[in-house]
Amino acid sequence: MDLKQFITAIPNFPKNGVLFRDMSPLLAHPEAFTETISQMKNYWVGKSITKIGAFDARGFIFGSTLAHEMGIPFFMLRKKGKLPGKTISISYGLEYGKDILEMQGNAIDKNDIVLLVDDVLATGGTARAGANLIETCGGKVAGLATVMELDSLNGRKVFGYDVQALITYEE
Repeated sequence: MDLKQFITAIPNFPKNGVLFRDMSPLLAHPEAFTETISQMKNYWVGKSITKIGAFDARGFIFGSTLAHEMGIPFFMLRKKGKLPGKTISISYGLEYGKDILEMQGNAIDKNDIVLLVDDVLATGGTARAGANLIETCGGKVAGLATVMELDSLNGRKVFGYDVQALITYEE
């Protein structure tokens, strides 16, 4: 199944000059969503992954479903102040400033092998911050599973680990 047919291009959103890739049609199509998870699972199964961590918010949709399908634990990576209890955080740079990424302090154990999941890989800053957070806690990063990659933004190089992108846009 060609998943690209379920992505809609919306020009000038959220601002002029930006071409937004909307995956709402993919989420609304049960067979396309099932195929998305199946492709992710087939790529990562057998790679000794012990946990899946996903980024707020659309990453949660794909990551939690993938974790369920693979029968492994899931945890969330969120912006500062969005998780209860003791958290571990990391500050990272964005195009225009900084942000803070957090996970719960007991989310991973030392030597866990973590697959990160998100909807889009763009500049790679958030994915790299997630990898740094995992490593700070003694875990290992298996890679990143993502639905879309915006190749021209070089996020794959910034992230520095294996990337599975189901759809790549080279614009």
